[in-house]
Amino acid sequence: MHRKNFLALAVLAFVISWMAAGSAQAQTAAPAPAAAVASAPADPNADNPFGDTLTFSGFIKRTGVMAYPLIALSMVAFFMIVLFTLTIRQGTVVSDAFMNSADALIRKQDYLGLLAVCNRRNECIARVTAKTLDFATRNPTASFEEVKEVTEAEGNRQSSLLLARIAYLGDVGAVAPMLGLLGTTLGMITTFHEISGKGAGGSNQLGLAQGVSEALLCTASGLVIGIPALMFYAIFRGKVNRLISEMEAATTHLMALLAVQYKRAARAAASV
Repeated sequence: MHRKNFLALAVLAFVISWMAAGSAQAQTAAPAPAAAVASAPADPNADNPFGDTLTFSGFIKRTGVMAYPLIALSMVAFFMIVLFTLTIRQGTVVSDAFMNSADALIRKQDYLGLLAVCNRRNECIARVTAKTLDFATRNPTASFEEVKEVTEAEGNRQSSLLLARIAYLGDVGAVAPMLGLLGTTLGMITTFHEISGKGAGGSNQLGLAQGVSEALLCTASGLVIGIPALMFYAIFRGKVNRLISEMEAATTHLMALLAVQYKRAARAAASV
């Protein structure tokens, strides 16, 4: 719960700081009184017509209607990066504490105790072990091969869930440039439509250049969102693959211990 509150506060602070920066920029850009115009210093953005692009209100003004989905995607990407940084770690997949407890309880054949430990732990390997023990205890006549099949199926499901989580960040990285290109296309259509409405003699090359530049801001914005999203997706994907390998090794170790216990119980039953 504390982790979720932290992520929510981080995203809220990011939004508030961005909006505050846009508001401050809009206030500083307000026209000065006529008496103070002569003594006011030169505007540093006078030679740069796109100086307010990095502000919230200026970005919306320059990029048009596509600014809203781009801003939404940037917030989603930021939230996912923070969330995956905090949650995709070894302690949430395989921990040494759980493996030591599981090893000791399996050697003692305390399966109910191990099942209680699994229910208290929020780890992928704990879910796999719980599924295995639940099947084994509910079906005492099941063979070890059948128990192993249940373990493999649950392990594959947990691996798929880990990969599916980070896939959303890759989707954001792929969609953001497409939205930027769509904004550029819409901006170009609007610009040429206005020029064609004025006629050949009324075309303004400066206005055309400015319109094209503003339209290309959509593409630049999409790339600014998509490139970091794809970079972090590649990082998280490599980390998830490494954790999946560790989970598979841990599952193999636990299943080997269970196989030994099954063989010991079979020999004891045969001797009786």
